[in-house]
Amino acid sequence: MSNFEQLHTAVQHHVVNSLGWRQLRPFQEEVIPGILAGQHMIVLAPTAGGKTEAAFLPIASRMLSEGWTGLSVLYICPIKALLNNLDIRLQRYCTLLGRRSALWHGDVSTTARRHILRDPPDCLLTTPESLEVMLVSPNVDARSLFANLRVVVVDEIHAFAGDDRGWHLLAVLERVTRLAGRELQRIGLSATVGNPELLIEWLAGSCLGQRTVYQPKETAAAEADVKLDYVGSLENAAVVISRLHRGEKRLVFVDSRARAEELGAGLREHGVTAFVTHSSLSQEQRRQAEDAFANRDDCVIVATSVLELGIDVGDLDRVIQIDSPNTVSSFLQRMGRTGRRPGTMRNCLFLATRDETLVQAAGLIDLWHEGYVEPVQPPPEPYHVLAQQLMALVLQEQGIGRHTWLDWIKGVPAFSQMPPERVQEVVAWMLAQGFLWEEQDILGIGRKGEETYGRRHFLELLSVFLSPPLFAVLHGRQELGFVDELTFLGKQQGSRVLLLGGRAWRVTHVDWQRKVAHVEASEALGRTRWKGEGRGLSFRLCQAIKKVLAEDDVRPWWSQRARTQFEVVRAQFPWLDPASTAVVASQDGGTVWWTFAGRNANAAMGPALGHRTQVQTFSDDLMIEFERALPLEAVERAIEALRSCDSGELLPMVDPQALEGLKFSDCLPPELGIHVLAVRARDRVAVERILGTQARSVLV
Repeated sequence: MSNFEQLHTAVQHHVVNSLGWRQLRPFQEEVIPGILAGQHMIVLAPTAGGKTEAAFLPIASRMLSEGWTGLSVLYICPIKALLNNLDIRLQRYCTLLGRRSALWHGDVSTTARRHILRDPPDCLLTTPESLEVMLVSPNVDARSLFANLRVVVVDEIHAFAGDDRGWHLLAVLERVTRLAGRELQRIGLSATVGNPELLIEWLAGSCLGQRTVYQPKETAAAEADVKLDYVGSLENAAVVISRLHRGEKRLVFVDSRARAEELGAGLREHGVTAFVTHSSLSQEQRRQAEDAFANRDDCVIVATSVLELGIDVGDLDRVIQIDSPNTVSSFLQRMGRTGRRPGTMRNCLFLATRDETLVQAAGLIDLWHEGYVEPVQPPPEPYHVLAQQLMALVLQEQGIGRHTWLDWIKGVPAFSQMPPERVQEVVAWMLAQGFLWEEQDILGIGRKGEETYGRRHFLELLSVFLSPPLFAVLHGRQELGFVDELTFLGKQQGSRVLLLGGRAWRVTHVDWQRKVAHVEASEALGRTRWKGEGRGLSFRLCQAIKKVLAEDDVRPWWSQRARTQFEVVRAQFPWLDPASTAVVASQDGGTVWWTFAGRNANAAMGPALGHRTQVQTFSDDLMIEFERALPLEAVERAIEALRSCDSGELLPMVDPQALEGLKFSDCLPPELGIHVLAVRARDRVAVERILGTQARSVLV
């Protein structure tokens, strides 16, 4: 019997006759036995390669064979747009089998939610935040709603596991599992993960069932068409895109909302049918852009990472990357949008606008050719998420025992590893600060907890990420999107003009109290600002950059312009040696240690060097610079002194103001919050590697 024949006959029938599929894809067949057996599983496959169907078809088979009733399947996604996209497909599959699916997130109407509660579907698509809303809402009988739950599918799991939303998700799943009264099968889906074995252990948490990873066979890098070109500016990138690949559908990734807007406007000036989509556009604006793009051929959509996830925008001909993402994983997600039609190949064209992004893109492509993908590292010591979960449990249970609350979530790996005395320290701090009150060992929400998180029915409590202060932008009654308040700060002559959706809008009125800006269409040049800085580069990527700078070789995938510019850039590093770091003292008085260690490692070593030399340091991804000139011998002695230190004690200096960027940090003793930030910024392996490498002194 084939794996396909193990599925319920109704599923087999509709796959062949209703969906018209001649056969399942090989990986979809391969995962069937494990899912039918109830195994916890990570399924890896290319973007839009059919992971949803790989998971759902055997789940639906179990649903029919085992006679599941009520809400039995949760399908969790990181963003609402992806849920909306998947809802159409899953509704169709469920309807064919005489079952139902439904959608629940912040944009779903109250009427639709009430219908779900009155008559629960078989499958519910939601986010972790909306799932927690169900747990704490007085209008939801969570014990009844989740009583029949059997399976949880987590789509784009890498998007959760790498930050605090992952810990939040696992904690919410532990609470739902307790209400269901049974172990829930947990299935994670992703396109690119460098360490799936660790990830399945992370996802399964306290579960006892068998764990499995499905990983496709290695695909040679040669099966993709990847090119690197140097264009020197965003304006030149718009010119190149307007002239290349005419008649084709192109998706252009830009790693900033402001630059996405600028490029979208530039493409329109060159006569290109261009759309823009990013997280600060309204849902309606994004939907219109993505729908228009999906139904056209000769056009471009300019996007930030919001289209990195599995949202369907139709068959693409080309992916173009402006400059470079920070990870191979992001690159693979983006390139995976292409090559889906028979006879086509995955492709990506990098257009570098600056020297530093040219060498970054070159290093990234080299890593990809080596078969490297970054491991997903869940952030350590999430004490602030623990505090958030305690308050959420108080709301859920309408008061909870001081000595029993942890039983609900102790299966979360990070929580189980926390020293009990540290956990009690957090609780004591929350009581002392008024976030909680206690009476006869029962904890409740205190006055400060109400004041800080009680607005809008505690919705601010149910999300672990911070939202910057944003202004809504209205054209008449139509909401165009959101911009940071920075856009309206500072003096400006004449009317202020914004770029939003790739179009210019003149600001006619700003309502500071309501945080609303009214605009009208304009032909003038515009600009919009958003807060946020890019994540630092990893040790592996920085070492790849060093390697490509230190060599004389050219790569066959570099354009002639890229090769010419590399000659210019490499000439700036004649002293570079792949086997060592370099302390470079220049005749103009500067002293720099070129480590190529990555931002976190340099941020840890820099202050330690500054302490030993009594000179302030500044660092970035590639180097540590001293505020004033130093004798090379002094720097050499300081580096040698670091080698005798315990690398685990070399933590980055944390500005106490940085706690403002860690949500729920006010629920922690300040020194614990600073410790959490420092531990998360540490890269111990990179520090040890760099300190174990010879440091050459160079005078230029």
